[in-house]
Amino acid sequence: MNEGNIVVEKSYKFGLRIVKLYMLLRKNKVERELLIQLLKSGTSIGANVEEAEGGQSGADFIHKMGIAYKEAREVHYWLRILHDSNLLELKLAESFVADAEELKRILASILKTSKARMGKK
Repeated sequence: MNEGNIVVEKSYKFGLRIVKLYMLLRKNKVERELLIQLLKSGTSIGANVEEAEGGQSGADFIHKMGIAYKEAREVHYWLRILHDSNLLELKLAESFVADAEELKRILASILKTSKARMGKK
């Protein structure tokens, strides 16, 4: 793992937590389609961050980080749906939503800085 790179570490750990949540909710017989959406968007954040880190150009980096940001927004949505439909308990939902919001903030900041740097070149 890319130790020292906060967004890489946080997105990876978040993806692991999402996998574990998926397994837990699957045992509870939560609607499969909801869980698949949660799993795909929650693990896609880290995958796109990893791709961005190996980007071939600044534009490629920004594109992949932008996808990671969109996935963070999507997983935030699915977590809220699961909570508001009483399929995810409040304490667990709050923890996951807080992590998703933190990832969104970090990714938005990276995108803003990267786009500003690209504009100066």
